[in-house]
Amino acid sequence: MRNGQGAAKRDAFADLVRLLAVHESAEEQVVHPRVRKAAADGADRIVQARLDEEHEAKQVLSRLYDLGVDHPDFDGQFHPFAEAVLAHATHEETDEFPRLRETLPPERLRRMAGAVKAAESLAPTRPHPMAGESRAGNLLAGPPMAIFDRARDRMREWRQANPDH
Repeated sequence: MRNGQGAAKRDAFADLVRLLAVHESAEEQVVHPRVRKAAADGADRIVQARLDEEHEAKQVLSRLYDLGVDHPDFDGQFHPFAEAVLAHATHEETDEFPRLRETLPPERLRRMAGAVKAAESLAPTRPHPMAGESRAGNLLAGPPMAIFDRARDRMREWRQANPDH
């Protein structure tokens, strides 16, 4: 995205925003609660660290979204954000996912993957930092925000496809 410009950069960033918002919402509903339940020793500390990272990412992503990809400060603020997202993914791969694999049978892991996909289908497509990172918050506030976000996405797509209207 660093080398992108104009509409291609805007589209790539919009796709990234949607992907991250949907993915993190699903993790907060399905993965993190299960890690806490399945792996008691230190799991609260591990999950809380991931939730803190996700909260910070939502804050930054929301600011970047409001700033817009054409703003001169966008790239400078995006780079540390991208590094933080990669570090977050690494933490999940090394701290959370091995605990799930150690404590849950493969069938349960497959069911969790299905639950993540279902949660993603109902998740907001924009970060909503004020909603928090809890399972309950996502379950209560997520669907109405998702409807609003998806309607806004469709309107944006229509405006881009029909610039004369």
